[in-house]
Amino acid sequence: MKDILKVGYIVADEDEYAPLRNMAEALSAERCDFYSREGHKFSFLEGARKIEVHSVLCGVGMVNATAAATFLAGEGADLILCSGLSGGISGIKRGELTVGTRYIEHDFDLTPLGYEMCKKPLQKYVYNADENLLDILCDIYPELKRGVIVSGDCFVGDNNKKEFLKNTFGAMSCDMESAAVAYVCDLANIPFAAVRRISDDAGNDAADSYTDMNNMREEVLIDLLIVAVKRFFNYNILWK
Repeated sequence: MKDILKVGYIVADEDEYAPLRNMAEALSAERCDFYSREGHKFSFLEGARKIEVHSVLCGVGMVNATAAATFLAGEGADLILCSGLSGGISGIKRGELTVGTRYIEHDFDLTPLGYEMCKKPLQKYVYNADENLLDILCDIYPELKRGVIVSGDCFVGDNNKKEFLKNTFGAMSCDMESAAVAYVCDLANIPFAAVRRISDDAGNDAADSYTDMNNMREEVLIDLLIVAVKRFFNYNILWK
């Protein structure tokens, strides 16, 4: 078994990342940027084992998230996590915590060429969560709701779009990064999970609800992930 576990942690939005920056001193974190974007490195020790975390503020959107995931994969991450706020599509309420079971890029569209919505030629387009990591996170936090996360380069704030995502993909929630990170991790064979908090209902009033929660710069998700990472020492399957 290995004695060092490298964890990449991606956060897209400045207000979502701010609590981690505020905790940097308590975590003895070292500033370690991802190219020109902010990042931190910190670690936890337990016996002969060490967990090294590299967190990055990637910026909003699929391209930014892909770049960050590729960077962390290149650094040798053993697993990658991301967190942030999401729009609730079905079976989920504002303030609840979620973890993705499958990830789909909902705005990939080659339908004029005869392909189904989101289908990519000669490659996968639905990315499954790592079952071991998913089970571990839900063991640590039984309140996490599991479901399909769809991602795209648009803020969903429209009742018709919401119904489309629900009916087409069985989506639980939507965001602008998770599926992009899932793609890179699938390609690189790196376990991945996105833990997100529902900020709005992705309907016509979503923008105001999202802005209100985002502006609070709450520590809920950062605290949750840091506590979870500390408990990874107890799960030997991560150390193989």
